[in-house]
Amino acid sequence: MSVKWLRRLKIVSAPIMTKDETSRYTDLQGDGKSLMFTYPMEVKSVITRPSHGMTLQGAGLHQISGIAWSGNGTIRKVEVSTDGGKSWTEAPLVAPVLSRALTRFRLPWRWDGTAAVLKSRATDDTGAVQPEREKFIADHGNNAIFHFHGIQAWSVAANGEVKHVYA
Repeated sequence: MSVKWLRRLKIVSAPIMTKDETSRYTDLQGDGKSLMFTYPMEVKSVITRPSHGMTLQGAGLHQISGIAWSGNGTIRKVEVSTDGGKSWTEAPLVAPVLSRALTRFRLPWRWDGTAAVLKSRATDDTGAVQPEREKFIADHGNNAIFHFHGIQAWSVAANGEVKHVYA
């Protein structure tokens, strides 16, 4: 779990029921059953700029940027929405784009100074698409916090203030 706790290595052929392994890699599902040993992170993206705590300095041209990754393959595309998910625009990926690695994306955005909700969603080379938050919760319940890969939303207020929202 963390090299600072490493005292010895023991090679085994199956998962070991340690405290961290069972608490961090077991996801309680929406139906009350548990999914154990969920190590790979599914396809995910997040906008890192602008994001919570930032303030846009007025209407005009701004850059939306972020990162995407997949524990199952290579990021094939990232789409960005500036209207809360009603419409999507494909954002260019920044090289290198490697399997199971962070991939940066960027998209210019002409902000008109009115309230907006920003979202990004990634697709990997297996065809998996990052789900909306509501879909993730319906499939996995509210307790799958260690492997949450639903779409993250940021609201941009008319005064430029950026905050996290559940949209």
